[in-house]
Amino acid sequence: MQPAPAAPGQALAEVDTPALIVDLDAYERNLDRMAEFARVAGVRIRPHAKTHKSPVIAAQQVARGAVGVCCQKVSEAEVLVRGGIADVLVSNEVVGATKLARLAKLAHRARISVCVDAPEAVAEIEAAAAAENVRINVLVEIDVGGRRCGVPAGAEAARLAGMIANRKHLAFEGLQAYHGSAQHLRTLDERRAAIAKAVEAVRETQAELAKLGLEARTIAGAGTGTYEIETGSGVYNELQPGSYVFMDADYARNRKGDGTPFDTFEHALFVLATVMSASAPERRVVDAGHKVLPVDSGMPLVWQIPGAIYGRPSDEHGVLDVTACPKPPARGDKVLLVPAHCDPTVNLHDWYVGIRGLGTPSAKVESVWPVAARGAAF
Repeated sequence: MQPAPAAPGQALAEVDTPALIVDLDAYERNLDRMAEFARVAGVRIRPHAKTHKSPVIAAQQVARGAVGVCCQKVSEAEVLVRGGIADVLVSNEVVGATKLARLAKLAHRARISVCVDAPEAVAEIEAAAAAENVRINVLVEIDVGGRRCGVPAGAEAARLAGMIANRKHLAFEGLQAYHGSAQHLRTLDERRAAIAKAVEAVRETQAELAKLGLEARTIAGAGTGTYEIETGSGVYNELQPGSYVFMDADYARNRKGDGTPFDTFEHALFVLATVMSASAPERRVVDAGHKVLPVDSGMPLVWQIPGAIYGRPSDEHGVLDVTACPKPPARGDKVLLVPAHCDPTVNLHDWYVGIRGLGTPSAKVESVWPVAARGAAF
């Protein structure tokens, strides 16, 4: 881990760059909005920690009513449990004896759940849990349209649930029915149509479970782009949104029913960069390229510098086109960039720098948090 780029009490201008910035005011409003939504709707919320990779943030979500968190990797779960999170779902398939042994060990310290989509997985997790004499909760992941992981909905999924229910060290928890591809469908009608098919798949599976005398206690899924739709279905009872805490530029391209931008949540995550070169009037070069800003979902937005456009990233550089900028930044100035995809951006940084009063002359560093599960991909 590298030294932190800032210390509490410093002014924003004193933060070294490139640095991962959290606007604490916007971030806390985002946490509160989702927590209040879940409370009013009467659904459980289990935020996705693959977004933030931080026990500090997870604890703040739990303090606002989350039942726990989910993550994608055993190594992420290990960091979260070490950080005091008592209920963790690995919302993914886990394959390999070494990983499963680590997962089972965690069940001594926290309530642990995991997903399966194959009979072999049931036997493997049972063996790992038996070796540790623990009980692991298991969800059957069904393919609800994402064409990624997941067993076909209906009878095949129900048979898998029956295998789980018959194991001594496993408990059938329910269904994982997350539709990842639906999250970034731009129009509300497109998202509604995709989730309607997911709901149909869940209901078909519930009917087959009933034939076996089984019931899914948990119907889990829903992301930042669709959580209201799953909640409105009356089928889902546990939501797994992640990006809402930071609200990246790509989610901001989604549209509400009236065609206006999806603005329920505020941009709260930024990369602070320094203009390192102003050698040509039409461009500025900043110290933030591929190594700190992934562009898999498009280019970052330049925050509150009208006319400036980020482009042509290389390993260590990003180029701002300032030809339409009334007042281009000068060499040495610092600029804020809104990542297009928050999850991989976070994974490239060691530290969060929490700023209170961002956008005001008095903006200061209030907190510095480690990205504790950075690189936890195994």
